[in-house]
Amino acid sequence: MLSVSLWASLVLAQDLPRGQIVDEVRCSADPTQSYSLYLPSNYSQEREWSLLIGFHPAARGRAIVETYQAAAEKYGYIVAGSNNSRNGPWQTSATSVQAMSADLSQRFQIDLKRVYLTGLSGGARVAMGIAAGTKAVAGVIASSAGYPDSQPRKSLPFVVFGTAGTEDFNYIEMRLLDRALTTPHRVVVFEGGHTLPPPPVAMDAIEWLELQAMKSSAKPRDEPLIDQLLGKRQQAMTASTSSAATVHLLQELASDFGGLRDVAGFVARAAELSKQKDVKSALSRERAEDDAEARQVGDVFALEAALRDQERRMESLGRLRDALQRLARQANADTDSTDRRRARRLLRTITSGISERGLDPEYRKLLEQYRQPGAGRGGG
Repeated sequence: MLSVSLWASLVLAQDLPRGQIVDEVRCSADPTQSYSLYLPSNYSQEREWSLLIGFHPAARGRAIVETYQAAAEKYGYIVAGSNNSRNGPWQTSATSVQAMSADLSQRFQIDLKRVYLTGLSGGARVAMGIAAGTKAVAGVIASSAGYPDSQPRKSLPFVVFGTAGTEDFNYIEMRLLDRALTTPHRVVVFEGGHTLPPPPVAMDAIEWLELQAMKSSAKPRDEPLIDQLLGKRQQAMTASTSSAATVHLLQELASDFGGLRDVAGFVARAAELSKQKDVKSALSRERAEDDAEARQVGDVFALEAALRDQERRMESLGRLRDALQRLARQANADTDSTDRRRARRLLRTITSGISERGLDPEYRKLLEQYRQPGAGRGGG
């Protein structure tokens, strides 16, 4: 039986090219389901490989695969992006996951200790939801969204690498996820909007998964790689121009390399910096700004709900109009600033999903007037 199974696997994999993206691989058991695929150029059936399965909110499997292609080639990952999973009914994504998982395990030699999921926006919620419901997923790369219910957790049975853009409408959600989660995780913010991570961040994500795999013994320790990645982090700290940012980098380094290298010096330096008056104030201000942004979102949605009360409708509509006008002025400022970025994020949050929210017609027209253009690539 094992011989027959291996032969079937070889037949299914033999015609798929290595080292290039295949736009459509149809699942053998369900041809209505397909995925974009990248096999490393040195792929063979003689060893097991890490697997990254991805979900895009608009079923753009190739966009997911392109994002991680370079990292997959360097670190030996098979990457598959669903061409069916999209924003909408959960069952559509669940069917895609079942079909892809069965097909990939039949075609390829997968390291079952190293199965990862990723996704953008609604696709990230799919990845997080699936991972939370099974013990078979080692980690998730969640881009521009977190949990299916958007509620932070304190702990998870899998590791999480999160990404968000500086003008991403789910930026604050990812910041609060980072703050609440105590099990292994890292959240990286890049210049951009509601998009897949840029190539350097995608590489960072895969390298972080490699570190976590070594820490959990899912991957043998690779001492030169550990030193290389530690050096890369130290270079980032040297380039940091903000003491508060340096504290975060030190804390992340200590967390990520603990158990692999002596991190006592980094822990001590982070603690020392955190006690400095100006750094302490900056860290406190950073937290307060996140809290204020989260409150602003909540206040707007509370006013939206009040529009259904006819006695309060006109007052609520006026307050919403004033808030939108104020945010628009800040968002359209000539120079970049923390306030401009926050205003753009808030406007995108408030004006997203207009057609699905069953809004008051007059308010909906107002939102259309203030809708922000998308920022970045791969959004959905």
